[in-house]
Amino acid sequence: MKVKYLAHASFMITSEENNLKIITDPYTPGQGLNYAPINETADIVTVSHDHGDHNNIKAVKGNPVIVKKAGTQAVKGIEIKGIPVFHDESNGSKRGNNLIFCFKINGLSVCHLGDLGHTLDQKQLAEIGSADVLMIPVGGYFTIDAKAATEVASLIGARVVFPMHYKTGKTGYPISPLDDFLKDKKEVQKQSSSEIEITRQNLPEKQKIIVLQPAL
Repeated sequence: MKVKYLAHASFMITSEENNLKIITDPYTPGQGLNYAPINETADIVTVSHDHGDHNNIKAVKGNPVIVKKAGTQAVKGIEIKGIPVFHDESNGSKRGNNLIFCFKINGLSVCHLGDLGHTLDQKQLAEIGSADVLMIPVGGYFTIDAKAATEVASLIGARVVFPMHYKTGKTGYPISPLDDFLKDKKEVQKQSSSEIEITRQNLPEKQKIIVLQPAL
């Protein structure tokens, strides 16, 4: 599969088999988020929660199927599981609910944590199960911070970790930069582009953080 980091918490994942495209958490530019508008076509869009920097489904072309609820469903041949968690460490009392989305594509298990705001308990980890590829927020303030993200990534055990939802020159949010998460980590691969191809054959033997450049 091909993974393209659009920006913030939005990725485009493309199946090698049928060119099916999934976009995660499309954002609305503005109000502190100064990335360019999303201008992509997709078959499926996942929305972890209804905040403007994650739910701009109108930005995605192609009349995609919108997935924004908990439970397991089959969408265009892809089994997608929505796992309910919270946007904060107080059971959602501060920022509401959040959905983790896990799905399999090209024989790989992919997990997008959305705006996860807390570490995961054993029940939640069991629902996630085995993941090969993980998209994880690392910027703190609105989500888990670098320390908690390190713990969550270790608990899930995915061999490829894509950090997201961190401060860049186009982010006015009071969140931390990526370097806070990368500090003291040895298995880091920084790409010069926004895209990478991941297959079961090229999965690293142990967990590796892959940094993609925001496309927008």
